Amino acid sequence: MQQTLTIIKPDAVKAGNTGNIIAHLQKEGFTIRAMKQLRLTEDQAKAFYEVHAERPFYGELVEFMTSGPVVPIALERANAVKHLRDVMGATNSNEAAEGTIRNLYGTDIGENAIHGSDSDENAAIELAFFFSRSERIGAR
Repeated sequence: MQQTLTIIKPDAVKAGNTGNIIAHLQKEGFTIRAMKQLRLTEDQAKAFYEVHAERPFYGELVEFMTSGPVVPIALERANAVKHLRDVMGATNSNEAAEGTIRNLYGTDIGENAIHGSDSDENAAIELAFFFSRSERIGAR
């Protein structure tokens, strides 16, 4: 079993889609190992997305991710990182495959409803950003 991180983004929380997205993830075989709702500070968002600091969209991303509550979730299942990426769909919601979370609940490339770790290494880093080991059931 593998754990990965997802974040339900402010647009999806505001639209009332948190429960729908969680249900979608559970139907895909994910088990929730930790979950919380919070509002990121600017410093937290900058630190979390530091890998994108040199990219032109960084400022907009930080502003968006601090615009309202988010719901980080530690998920577990076999092949969790890859499966979550498939279930989320393309970054641009307008290009996401039918039935994916971003197709169903996102509106564009910026407000795309959900974040997911893109590698095993980043999953470990991102999980630790939001959850201590004691908060994650089954953490290794």
